[in-house]
Amino acid sequence: MALPAPPVLLITDRMQAHRPLAEVVAAALAGGCRWVGVREKDLPADGLAALVRKLLPLAERHGARLTVHGDPAAAGLCHGVHLPAGGDAARARGLLGPAALVGVSCHTLAEVRAAREGGADYVTFSPVFPTESKPGYGPALGPGALAEAAAIGVPVLALGGVDAGNAAACRRAGAAGLAVMGGIMRAGDPAAAMRELLAALAADATPGRTDRF
Repeated sequence: MALPAPPVLLITDRMQAHRPLAEVVAAALAGGCRWVGVREKDLPADGLAALVRKLLPLAERHGARLTVHGDPAAAGLCHGVHLPAGGDAARARGLLGPAALVGVSCHTLAEVRAAREGGADYVTFSPVFPTESKPGYGPALGPGALAEAAAIGVPVLALGGVDAGNAAACRRAGAAGLAVMGGIMRAGDPAAAMRELLAALAADATPGRTDRF
């Protein structure tokens, strides 16, 4: 399963959002985001389903993919699921079918290997850098560990403290894409913040590189 283009996953957190979540998502989509992951773990199943139904038309208006973090059952309403560390990607695939995006959160190389063996389409690897969204969530793994994860053979999204200033470094380390949350959720202008992040990727002038996000 090919990742959305550009492969930048915006993870929602309405508790951090500078304004109503739907407005933040709409602005990020206007700024070029084409992949939104709904991560609202405190919501009950019916509340999560209602939020997905609210955000899905916004995403589809821009040709973007909408996925859900957590329960594969809720992902049947949109385009795929993102599982917690140790999640069963093969089971999710069986429930959702071959067209769904199935991802897994990973924090160690062993978890990346397990996700690859389970058939995940991609993993997030975090925290690559110190992050305001989850302060104290383990030490920053750094670009070196990101490079090791990327070498395992499943597409890896760099997550944790990722911004326009280090996006190109993640790419040079082998990341297939990026995942961001607080930097967009807290932004006064989410569209501008998203455009800045995407521009940083487009400006990657690594010698000899011919591919781009």
